[in-house]
Amino acid sequence: MTSNPPIRLMDRYREELVVRHYARRTIQSYSHWVKRFLHFHGLRHPREMGAVEINAFLSHLATEGQVSASTQNQALSALLFLYRHVMGVEDVDLKGLVRARRRQRLPVVLTLEEVRQVLDHLEGSNQLIAKLLYGSGLRLMEALRLRIKDLDFQQRQLSVRDGKGGKDRVTMIPERLIRPLQEHLKRVKEIHRADLERGWGAVEMPQALEMKYTNASREWSWQWVFPQAQRWKDRTSGRQGRHHIDPSIVQRAMHTAVRTAELSKPATCHTLRHSFATHLLERGQDIRTIQELLGHSDVKTTMIYTHVLNRGPTGVLSPADLL
Repeated sequence: MTSNPPIRLMDRYREELVVRHYARRTIQSYSHWVKRFLHFHGLRHPREMGAVEINAFLSHLATEGQVSASTQNQALSALLFLYRHVMGVEDVDLKGLVRARRRQRLPVVLTLEEVRQVLDHLEGSNQLIAKLLYGSGLRLMEALRLRIKDLDFQQRQLSVRDGKGGKDRVTMIPERLIRPLQEHLKRVKEIHRADLERGWGAVEMPQALEMKYTNASREWSWQWVFPQAQRWKDRTSGRQGRHHIDPSIVQRAMHTAVRTAELSKPATCHTLRHSFATHLLERGQDIRTIQELLGHSDVKTTMIYTHVLNRGPTGVLSPADLL
C-alpha cells in the first residue's frame, strides 16, 4: 500500500479537466474529492472499485459527514468524471445511494440603508469591489477576475468572461462608480508601468492564449483591474508577475464591516449580489432582465428573489394591515 493516491492517475485526472476547460477552482475541488474517495477506501485503485464503493463513500458524506446536498453532488460529479473520462466507464449504477437533503433557503438580503452602512465601513479597493458586487450584481470571483479590456466606460457596461458554468455575460457599470474606477485604474497603470520597467509586468493568460499571443500578457488591456499588492514569483523559472487580489482579503474586510456596522444579518460578499437582484425587483425591473444581468441559466433560480420582497411574492396585502 502506498502513502499517497496514485500520482500518475491524479495527473491524468487533472489533465482531462484542463483539456475540457474546467475552471481552476473546479479542478481543485474535484481533485480533492477523488483523493478523499481513494483514502476512504484504503488507497485502492479505482479500477478495483465501482458503484458499490462510490455509493458507500457518498452515503458516508451524507450520513457521517453531514455535508450539504450541493457538496455531495459536487463529490458525485468529481467521481463520475473520474470513471467516465479517465477510467472509460460510461455507466455507473448509483442505486441505493443515500443523498443529502437539499434545503431550500432564502437568500440573506440587506436593506438599502444596511448596504450603505456596510460600504461606509470599507475602504480602498475592498470598498470599490464591494460596490461592484452590489452595483453590477457580480460574484466575488467575477469582480476579481476583471481585466482592463472588460470595462467599457463609454457604454457603461462590463463583460464577465467565463463566469459560473463557463458563460459570458454583460452587465452594467453604475454611473457613480465610473470616476472612482477610472481613478483606481490610473494607480494600477502606474504599478504596471513600474513592473514593466523592472522587466516584469506579465499576468496569467486564459487557456492557451499565452502561446498564441506571446506578448499579450504584458499588454495593458490584459492586466487585472484589481491586482495584488505583491508580485508572485515562479521558483523554477524566476519569472514574476501579479495575480488578482486574493478573495479572502475582501471576505475578511466584508466580515469586519458587517460586524462594525452591528448588523444582525449574516451578510457576506455574496449578500451584496442578492441585494442587487432584490432591490431591482422592488423597483419594478422585470425578472427576465435581472436573470440576464445575474447570468442565471433558468429563470426559476432568479425567482427566489420574489420571496424576499417586503410585499411578498404576489403582492398580497396581509389582513393585519387593514386593522
